[in-house]
Amino acid sequence: MRHPDLEIDLLRAFVAVAEAGSFTAAAEVVGRSQSAVSQKVLRLEEILQRRVFERTSRSLHLTREGEQLLVAARRMLEFNDGVMRQMREPLRAGTLRLGVSEDFIPSELPKLLARFSRLHPSVRIDLMTGLSCDLLTAHEAGQLDAVIAKKDGTAQRGRVVWREPLVWMAAADYQLDFTRPAQLVMLRPPCTYREIMIAALDAVRREWVATCTASSLQGVQAAVAGGLGVTVLGRSFVREGMQVLQAPQHWPALPMTEIIVIGEDGEAADLVRPLVGFLTESLSSRHARDLAA
Repeated sequence: MRHPDLEIDLLRAFVAVAEAGSFTAAAEVVGRSQSAVSQKVLRLEEILQRRVFERTSRSLHLTREGEQLLVAARRMLEFNDGVMRQMREPLRAGTLRLGVSEDFIPSELPKLLARFSRLHPSVRIDLMTGLSCDLLTAHEAGQLDAVIAKKDGTAQRGRVVWREPLVWMAAADYQLDFTRPAQLVMLRPPCTYREIMIAALDAVRREWVATCTASSLQGVQAAVAGGLGVTVLGRSFVREGMQVLQAPQHWPALPMTEIIVIGEDGEAADLVRPLVGFLTESLSSRHARDLAA
C-alpha cells in the first residue's frame, strides 16, 4: 500500500507552530497569515489521519502523535534545507576563522553552530570565543575572518544580528541591603557592561563597590550565582538560582544590548554570509518563540 507524501510546507508550518507555541507567532516565522498556517496544519492532520495538536481557547499542546512527528519533521526540514542550499547556493570548501563573543546567546550558540555544520559539511569552523574587545583586536590583526561581538556604543561598523534587554541580576537568595553601597560583580575594563552599571547607579546617586572583578562572562555568572554581588548582563544570561532585580529606585532602567557581525565584506565573505544568514533566520524563529512564551 502506497502512503501519501508529506508536503514540506505543511511540515514547516507544523514545526513553526510547535516551536512558537501559537498559530499567531508561527505565522510571523513562516511569513504567512494565521489562517493559512492553520489550514496547513489541518491539511497535515488529514493526510496523517491523526491529530497533532490538542487545542482549546486558552492553550495549545502537542498530542503524543504530534510529539513523535515533531522529531521526524525537524530532520526532514533540515535535510530538505541542506539539499536546497547545496544545489542553489553551493559553498566553496574552506575554513572559517570565527570569533564569537561570550555575550552571544550562550545557551543557544553551540546548537546553532552544530546545525550549521550539518547543513554545510564542507565548511570547517575554527572557533575562538572570548570578550568582544579581545576578538575585535584579533580580527584587526588578521587572525579572524569574522567576528560576532557586542556593539560598544561607538561608530562601530558591522550589522546588528541580535538584540536583547540588559537586566540587573543576582543570586535568588541574595540578601539585598539598600543601606549599604551596591556590591557589584564586574568584568575588567574596558567593558561596556561595567560602564553601563556605573553610569546607571551614578544617575540615581546610588553608592557602589566592586566586590569581584572577573576575566570572563562565565566568571561573572559564577560569582553572581555564588552570591558575591549584583551585575548587569543580557537577559539570556539569567540561570536557575538567579533573580532579575526590578526595584527602579535602586536598580534603574537599562538599555538594550546589540550584537553585530563584522567580516561580511572580507576575503572569506563567501563563507561568512551563509553563516550570518543562517544565524539571523534561526534567531528570528527564536525571537518569535520568546514572544509567545
